Amino acid sequence: MENLISLVNKIQRACTALGDHGDESALPTLWDALPSIAVVGGQSSGKSSVLESIVGKDFLPRGSGIVTRRPLVLQLHRVDENREWAEFMHLPRKRITDFAAVRKEISDETDRETGRSKAISTVPIHLIVNLTLVDLPGLTKVAVEGQPESIVHDIENMVRSFIEKPNCIILAISPANQDLATSDAIKISREVDPKGERTFGVLTKVDLMDQGTDAVDVSTSSIGRSYKLQYPWVGVVNRSQADINKSVDMMAARRKEREFWSSSPEYKHMANRMGSEFLAKMMSKHLETVIKSRIPGLLSLINKTIIDIETELSRLGRPIATDAGGKLYMIMEICRGFDQIFKEHLDGVRAGGDKIYGVFDNQLPAALKRLQFDKNLSMDNVRRLITEADGYQPHLIAPEQGYRRLIESCLSTIRGPAESAVDAVHAILKEMVQKSIKETSELKQYPTLRVEVSNAATESLERMREESKKATLQLVDMECGYLTVEFFRKLPQDVEKGGNPTHSIFDRYNDSYLRRIGTTVLSYVNQVCGTLRHSIPKSIVYCQVREAKRSLLDHFFTELGGKEARLLGKLLDEDPAIMQRRQNLSKRLELYRTAQSEIDAITWASK
Repeated sequence: MENLISLVNKIQRACTALGDHGDESALPTLWDALPSIAVVGGQSSGKSSVLESIVGKDFLPRGSGIVTRRPLVLQLHRVDENREWAEFMHLPRKRITDFAAVRKEISDETDRETGRSKAISTVPIHLIVNLTLVDLPGLTKVAVEGQPESIVHDIENMVRSFIEKPNCIILAISPANQDLATSDAIKISREVDPKGERTFGVLTKVDLMDQGTDAVDVSTSSIGRSYKLQYPWVGVVNRSQADINKSVDMMAARRKEREFWSSSPEYKHMANRMGSEFLAKMMSKHLETVIKSRIPGLLSLINKTIIDIETELSRLGRPIATDAGGKLYMIMEICRGFDQIFKEHLDGVRAGGDKIYGVFDNQLPAALKRLQFDKNLSMDNVRRLITEADGYQPHLIAPEQGYRRLIESCLSTIRGPAESAVDAVHAILKEMVQKSIKETSELKQYPTLRVEVSNAATESLERMREESKKATLQLVDMECGYLTVEFFRKLPQDVEKGGNPTHSIFDRYNDSYLRRIGTTVLSYVNQVCGTLRHSIPKSIVYCQVREAKRSLLDHFFTELGGKEARLLGKLLDEDPAIMQRRQNLSKRLELYRTAQSEIDAITWASK
């Protein structure tokens, strides 16, 4: 089971290195799931002395007021040569054997985080010195000079945030020479652990109790009856201030403590259950039991979190390649992904392509139907154009030039609906480009590449629109430039409808004659509209839709091939927040996988 405690210590250190020390996180934190022991007590309750007795070294800062202003996570280790050392997480690979230097570094590191004021911080200091203890700031009742008025509540909230977690074992330190009913440690422990199921009571300063009093019957006192603990209270005797001033080492202090318990008439019958050495062994054994009971739940959390992290990493995308070839390949792959999504929109795999058909089936026919040919074929306009076309010599059989001018004036109005159809399809294609960019998850990582792809696609669509507009208007111009002969060959043979050359010139320009010309022209124009209704969509699809599917980013790809590595790197200027998020998740994933394999190995070894 020593391996389990070592593993928990290792995971806790890794959690702190990742900034995962119980603060709010989008993902569950291993820190919260790992069992730990938090030491709680009021100022001057002997909390620091208890910790030093367990560690066996004099290493904690001392002074008046609040000395512990950051949580101190202690992880106790020994090396094979039995040389004792300490190592801070913020000073990796630097082992300190002088514990006076350890004390100074705790003070200095606290000041680095909080400044030289009396402020506090929730960020823990990790000190590797196999029992994990969290030394929390001492509870206080009043603020001293240099502290904010909220310091009392701030410390209580910090302590509560640690001990309210169900996996936290509480070591409640209370002075024996004070009324337990006023104990700060017992008060706050009762709030988070009302049944006393995970609270261990520790009585300090037992040797300083008033003559005639003792701590034997603490469990039967009023506080003991109202707040019963599942585990017996443990008394400890710390070094006196005189011992500290004389620099009495911890080993001598432990011998002195053992002598106190064994020689005191009140306590010698329970001497084997008292003292800092017994406390350390009891806490270590209890921690082992708790860790063993938590392993199934811990593995379940680890397995679920690994899946969550892998899903999140997949969403964030791959990290950026370092070489030019890798960057170019990466950009091309992202662009191909975008291009594929764009094609899926056009082909109906994704929504949007049906809007183009809507232009051909609804918008264009409706626009052609709304064309007002009445103005072009009004009686006055027909008479004017026919007369002007005759020039100085009236037409002999049929007014061919007049027909041509009337038809051209009508067909020219079709240019408007034709251009509108081109523009409508262009707008739909642009909308599809923007949709496809949003749906290409990799483009979300790289703002500059996203903008460049959008610009390149938009420029391509603009070129395609111009080509489509040119081709589509040519269709209209072709109808204007060459009339269908078969439609008009019957006109000269229709004598009764104004084709008789014996009629006077004035008869040929009567209303009935001109009306028949207008009707004939309208009939021909409607026939041409029917033809263009089908040929314009073909031209648009060929010049815009088909071309967009085939070569939307071809020009962009050509430019990419000539870019230097530096310029390619600029296209992959990933959002720093996403980059940091991926790095953090990758480190956390490595931590969870390592924890998973090591817990599995220890579990199998213990079977």
